[in-house]
Amino acid sequence: MYSFMGGGLFCAWVGTILLVVATATDHWMQYRLSGSFAHQGLWRYCLGSKCYLQTESIAYWNATRAFMILSALCATSGIIMGILAFAQQPAFSRLSRPFSAGIMFFTSTLFVLLALGIYTGVTVSFLGRRFGDWRFSWSYILGWVALLMTFFAGIFYMCAYRMHECRRLSTPR
Repeated sequence: MYSFMGGGLFCAWVGTILLVVATATDHWMQYRLSGSFAHQGLWRYCLGSKCYLQTESIAYWNATRAFMILSALCATSGIIMGILAFAQQPAFSRLSRPFSAGIMFFTSTLFVLLALGIYTGVTVSFLGRRFGDWRFSWSYILGWVALLMTFFAGIFYMCAYRMHECRRLSTPR
């Protein structure tokens, strides 16, 4: 059980760090604009070496930002529950901390999937036509890696929960 929780905690730490880095950086998309390279993120865009805040309140950016922040918050609370799962008392059986941590990581995965799905759909259908020479960049890719890491953290914690439940049910009372 503890090896699954350790693996889940490792995946959760890496996934949460990647979520924060992907959300904070401005390399979600790169494109060529009037002969110079430009890149943009969720909070600002850069033309050449000069960066500007994105002051427009565009719905898909706001939705992507909100879902990425919610995902990072769920992953952080999952880490807290995961750390507390190591200290779980056997008599406390109403709420399983490994199960709660797994649910938080799956919720984080859902939020980051929604954020990346919205960003991908709008970027490909609208911005992809506007800029001829464009591509997704490393911040965006970090978001997808964070999705996988939070998903596997949830899987590990659910496996730890199942092992704990099988042990609990097999011991005589």
